[in-house]
Amino acid sequence: MTVQQGGDLSGKVVIVTGAGSVGGIGDATACILARAGARVVLSDLPISKLSDTTRALRSEGLDVVQFAADISNEEEVMGLIAFTKQTFGRLDALDNNAAIQEHHQDLLLCDMSAAFWDKVFGVNARGTMLMCKHAMPLMIAGGGGSIINISSGTAHAGDFFATAYAASKGAINTLTKYVAVQYGSKGIRCNAIAPGLIATPTVTRLLPEPIRAVFTGHSLTGRLGEPEDIGEMVAFLASSRSKFITGQIFGVDGGIYAHIPTIVEVAALTPSAGT
Repeated sequence: MTVQQGGDLSGKVVIVTGAGSVGGIGDATACILARAGARVVLSDLPISKLSDTTRALRSEGLDVVQFAADISNEEEVMGLIAFTKQTFGRLDALDNNAAIQEHHQDLLLCDMSAAFWDKVFGVNARGTMLMCKHAMPLMIAGGGGSIINISSGTAHAGDFFATAYAASKGAINTLTKYVAVQYGSKGIRCNAIAPGLIATPTVTRLLPEPIRAVFTGHSLTGRLGEPEDIGEMVAFLASSRSKFITGQIFGVDGGIYAHIPTIVEVAALTPSAGT
């Protein structure tokens, strides 16, 4: 994907959490934002490949820095915000991308431990809340800003897996609206993106091709999402082009939730349905 450097994010300071997964959504988002002219603070756990992402972007001459932090730890979140203020003096946008999803444990509710549930909520819901809580004062001091929370299409309907993950993303959807309402008068916009199945290296590794094909069959675009699809939406919501948009949950999912559940099977039985 070709992104023009020096776009409508020039000079804006943006934090991207979960930026240390090479080939993932955070990695792609940080790249798109930086190439559009933003000064980007990349953050992830110390054990991530955060340095690899930072090094790759710096090799392009982009203005990026890194700060390792566990967003479920309030002191570390405060440290990340303090580092951003010390480095750039302001904060214009926040991409709350960091999350955990452990497929092998996150299945049926009665088989799930409370400790695992708390772990997922601790990062996904609590971490997002902490980032909002501590980022907003710095944004407000600079005249306002845009918060983009990464939710998930799994929060829109029930399934047999990702129970804790989906519930935590549902909490993020509600938090998004509350932040938008409570801080809109102070110049804060807050929106969420609910991705569909995105073809990250992790998805490709964990989901066999027959399962990925099922998702592709339900996509109205005929393909799975790419990390850049989410990154482009983040860039739009971080920019002044979206200055009248707040409190919204945007499905970036190829239209998988736009149709009734039976459409693929019915179309296969009715040749004229897809024409």
